[in-house]
Amino acid sequence: MEDRLAVHELISLHGHLMDSGEFGRMGELFTADVVYDLSAFEREELHGYEAITEASLALGDANPVGHHVTNICVTEDADGTVRVRSKGIGIYANGTAGSVVYEDVVRKEARGWRIAYRKVGLRRVPLHP
Repeated sequence: MEDRLAVHELISLHGHLMDSGEFGRMGELFTADVVYDLSAFEREELHGYEAITEASLALGDANPVGHHVTNICVTEDADGTVRVRSKGIGIYANGTAGSVVYEDVVRKEARGWRIAYRKVGLRRVPLHP
C-alpha cells in the first residue's frame, strides 16, 4: 500500500510541477533516462527530463494552464514492471480543454518512484479504445 500511494502521489506531482514551471524539480518526477512519447501529437520521443523541459519552454503559452490527472490505475506485470494508466485533462488559457491517456512505466530508485516511460495518447473520439 505504501508503494501504491507513492506511485499515485508521483503521477499527481506531474501537473503541479508542470503548471508552476518548476522544471528544476523534474528529477523528482522522472528517471534521468526517461522516454516521453509524444507520437500522438506528431512529435518525436523526448529523452531525458532536460528534453521535456526544453520542449515545454518552447511550447510557451500554448501549454495548458492546468494539467489535471484522474483515474489512476496501477498494475504490476509478472516480471515486476509497474505500469500506470491514468487520464489527463488539460485546461488552456482560452478556456478550452483536452483529454489524454497517460501510459506510464514507473521504477523505484534510491530516491523513490520515478516515471521511466510515458506515452501520451489523445482522446478525440468517444467510445473508441
